[in-house]
Amino acid sequence: MAKIKTVFNCRTCGAVHARWNGRCPDCGTWDSLEEERIDPAAKQDPQRGLGGGGLGGGQVGLAIASMGEDGMEGGGAAVALPMSQVAPESNLSRRISSGIHELDRVFGSSMASESADGKGAARSGLVPGSAVLIGGEPGIGKSTLLLQAAVRWARGGTRVLYVTSEESAEQIKLRAQRLGEPGVGGAAGVAATDELFVLADTNLARIVEQIRKVRPGIVIIDSIQMIYKADVSAAPGSVTQLRRCASELVYLAKLSGIAVLLVGHVTKQGNLAGPRLLEHVVDAVVYFEGDRYHAHRVVRAVKNRFGTTLEIGLFEMTGRGLVEVPEGAGVAAVAAGAGREARPGSVVCPIVTGTRCVLIELQALTATGFLGAAKRKSSGLDPNRLAMLVAVLEQHAQLRLADRDIFASSVGGLRVVEPASDLALLLAIAGAHHRRALDPLTAAVGEVGLGGEIRPVTQLEQRVREASRLGFKRLIVPRTARRAEGVKGIELVAAKTIDEAIEQLG
Repeated sequence: MAKIKTVFNCRTCGAVHARWNGRCPDCGTWDSLEEERIDPAAKQDPQRGLGGGGLGGGQVGLAIASMGEDGMEGGGAAVALPMSQVAPESNLSRRISSGIHELDRVFGSSMASESADGKGAARSGLVPGSAVLIGGEPGIGKSTLLLQAAVRWARGGTRVLYVTSEESAEQIKLRAQRLGEPGVGGAAGVAATDELFVLADTNLARIVEQIRKVRPGIVIIDSIQMIYKADVSAAPGSVTQLRRCASELVYLAKLSGIAVLLVGHVTKQGNLAGPRLLEHVVDAVVYFEGDRYHAHRVVRAVKNRFGTTLEIGLFEMTGRGLVEVPEGAGVAAVAAGAGREARPGSVVCPIVTGTRCVLIELQALTATGFLGAAKRKSSGLDPNRLAMLVAVLEQHAQLRLADRDIFASSVGGLRVVEPASDLALLLAIAGAHHRRALDPLTAAVGEVGLGGEIRPVTQLEQRVREASRLGFKRLIVPRTARRAEGVKGIELVAAKTIDEAIEQLG
């Protein structure tokens, strides 16, 4: 009988050590090593022999193997095939739409050639058999959005199992009633949500047993940090429990064709808690971003095997839950409305994230500071990028900012990380310093180099079209950029250096 070995995993960097230390030797994090016991016999088949209680031989494996019908079958031995003989799975072209278009957009859409109806129309939504990890700060609205989506999926005929490990079933129903979702209580529309099941449990074996009985098309686990496996001695939420439970749920999704959505907690730094393995084994990683003091919420896909990476969905938090902001109309309206009145330190920039273009207002403020202790604060922007732009202004535009406190932010709660916003932020800082404002209906886009030059950006035509659609008459662009053809009603102002761009300030 193989001897069980004890190792210590770092919850921050994932490094494995033979002995416990107060500080991880690899990443230097204190008190981050957690004990894990490894059975060498489990390595004979990593997918099935997880410590004797894995998917093939334990309770979870028996539950899956007993499903049998509706395309749910136990997995056999994999066989290598030539690429020409690999048949595309129908599940990959079929999508489960929730009716929440902003959320479906983030999950991705099928290619026109892969559409099941053969008419070339792309469909967006959740892919059957996929595993999605959703993270976000506490209270940002993750459970609210997933509950709204679960009701819509059930109303559309897809059976959904909502597993709550942090709340009771009664709390979930009260929340659904508070959100005003039809069919969750009362006589009206009862049949519409007969396909929505709620389970309040934390044991993985019992959860899978209910999955076998209910036979849902979608399973929502809220949250994965509270789920535990009885044969693992570690506490729920530890690296060992997260790795085992997440791996088995992902394998369950692939084996049965059930789409699994896992809600994950985040650390103080905003990263998903637990080992990095979680983000690797799932098909999509979605972050729920936003400031709880702002109405706008952003759902951003940082990884997606079935769609566009960095695609975003825009929502607005209201008393009735999350409401869609179609095509960025809400954020764009904030930008366009602010642009109608000339104000120093305010510049609008068309930002492309995923397949959509959104116009964001960037604001800057300069105030008297102390030489050697000047502040550089940013909200919704990269602080390192802000410091670089301040240095470029001092060196190439002869602005004295060493003794000025500089504050910059993006309006609407949307985080801006694209380098194409450099020019707009630079003009906002210069305008605030000189007390000069850009023309009310003028936007700016461009990447700023360390030499003071303005570099071209990608997808310029899409940015120009969106700015023109929202009523802007002028757009400051890099001189070396490829011209956007066929866009009328907007003037392109070319600028090669930051000096030429600053001259556009009134």
